[in-house]
Amino acid sequence: MAAREAAHKDMGCTGEMVVFTGEGYVVGHVGDSRIYLFRGGRLRQVTKDHSFVQEQVDHGILTPEQARVHAYRHVILRAVGIHDSLAVDLISGKAYSGDLFLLCSDGLSDMVGDSLIEETLASDSSLEEKADGLVRNACDAGGHDNVTVVLGLVLQAE
Repeated sequence: MAAREAAHKDMGCTGEMVVFTGEGYVVGHVGDSRIYLFRGGRLRQVTKDHSFVQEQVDHGILTPEQARVHAYRHVILRAVGIHDSLAVDLISGKAYSGDLFLLCSDGLSDMVGDSLIEETLASDSSLEEKADGLVRNACDAGGHDNVTVVLGLVLQAE
């Protein structure tokens, strides 16, 4: 739609998905929203941002700290709806009982550090309370962007 309507030219959106299989999981990723895996008390970012500043970090031009405050930190290089074809990152792995997947917009990851995300996910709260806590943390930190959080818990792995 964005490519067909002048008012929406150059507008797109990010996309995140997790599909669970008998062998584990497959992640699909486009843009600068993120998927994290919380396993054994540790948080790990599964996806890599498709952004201008991430490319600069990858090439040693910017440090991760510089990228977080860079003027072009919200310029994404891949988005859904811009072109007729789209390269989607596909990442697979083994899922274990108790794994917790966090899918989130940059409204969370830009405002809340990994240590606070990890602390929130490690709490004894329900999934709903954890999600609400993450959104609240982003808003309390001055979040001005859309804050989207989805949590998925692996109850039983094959």
